[in-house]
Amino acid sequence: MTRTKPFAAIILAAGKGTRMKSDVHKALHPIGGRAMLHHLMGVVDGLAPAHKIVVVGAGREQVQHLVDSRSGEIVV
Repeated sequence: MTRTKPFAAIILAAGKGTRMKSDVHKALHPIGGRAMLHHLMGVVDGLAPAHKIVVVGAGREQVQHLVDSRSGEIVV
C-alpha cells in the first residue's frame, strides 16, 4: 500500500482575459456546454487533494459561486 501526503491543487485563473474580448471571466467561457474552470475542477477532484485553491484577480465575484460549489477556495 502506497501512502501519499496530503496536497493542495492550485489552479491559476488570475488573468484578465482581454484577448477574449468579453466581460465574462476567461475561466467561465464554455467548452462543451460547461465552463473551462468546471472541467478543470472535475479533473482535480479525481486527484482527491486536501485543498482546491483557485488563484484569481479581477472578476473574483464571477467565479466565486462555481468555486464554492466545488468545495474550493479562492485566493487573490
